[in-house]
Amino acid sequence: MAVLSTPLHYLTSVPPVTRYFTLATIVLSSLYLWIWWSAETTYIPYLTLVPGSSLFYPWTFVSSALVEASLWELAFSLIVIPASLRYFERLWGSLEILKFILICVTGPNLIAFAFNWIEYAAIGDADMFLYGMQYHGQMALFTSFLVAFTQIIPEHQVQIFGLFRVRVKRLPMVYMTFSVVMTLFGFQCPYITIQFGWFVSWIYLRFYKRNVTDTLGGVVTYGDRSETFALTSWFPPFLHTPVSALANTVYKIATRLRLVPSSFPQDIESGFSQVPGGARAEAERRRALALKALDQRLAHSSSNSPGQNGPPGQPSRPSPPASAPVTAEQRGSVNEADVADPSGSTESEE
Repeated sequence: MAVLSTPLHYLTSVPPVTRYFTLATIVLSSLYLWIWWSAETTYIPYLTLVPGSSLFYPWTFVSSALVEASLWELAFSLIVIPASLRYFERLWGSLEILKFILICVTGPNLIAFAFNWIEYAAIGDADMFLYGMQYHGQMALFTSFLVAFTQIIPEHQVQIFGLFRVRVKRLPMVYMTFSVVMTLFGFQCPYITIQFGWFVSWIYLRFYKRNVTDTLGGVVTYGDRSETFALTSWFPPFLHTPVSALANTVYKIATRLRLVPSSFPQDIESGFSQVPGGARAEAERRRALALKALDQRLAHSSSNSPGQNGPPGQPSRPSPPASAPVTAEQRGSVNEADVADPSGSTESEE
């Protein structure tokens, strides 16, 4: 009985969206593989996204993400996606992670659908661009989670295949490079959705994701307008100027058309990300810097105090009375905004 209760307890501890999304992936992928094995055909337009038929099966813009066309793809998705879902569902909540899934699945599929129709209009090969490609799988969603991890823990290092370590903020571009290479070699479907997933998830997290800042009395903000999450941060330095000019132009147009919600002004001025716990972490960092600056000031003042023995031939001067040691309570009462850093500049919250 105890052996059976352990898996049941684990399943009940999994958040609901993660649990049902994983179950739906297993069911629809198994159904696809069973139809492919029994009917000996891979053309299943009511499960996967086929650009020439998806208008008759509109649910495939969502359901195609729950279909993995091979066992190794299914195994990879079951290893990576549920763990990421569980992490972000506990961080954001069930409603926000459900919105994130729908946006980061439907958005790339809509772009891929339009892109194939543009290719058909330009080249005219319906068998290839309208009926020869079936978009499926969770590659776009996986890219979206990499972008979300870059926003939350950009400097965290992960070990890949036990061989080398890489920072989290480098992983989306590595995956994007893999997508570009596969697309150039003729494997547009489904690898191009990796690029679309990166773009859609960044736009959503940058401008539209709803955040409730507990440290500011429950103020609602939208997106993450910090410089570390800007569009130029994804590109090498020599591309920053043209990318920034293009991004600023598009942003101004979107702002005039009111397509982008306004964020809390303090988020833009202060420069730190309004992610869950971000303001609290920033306050702790400033407190630590203030205490460190205070310690350095005390050490510097004690090292520059005059010695007890004067020059030769001069009478020795009495040493000044020793100052009382600073207690932890006195040190903690120092306001961070009034303490200068070691370089002499005063650090304050904008």
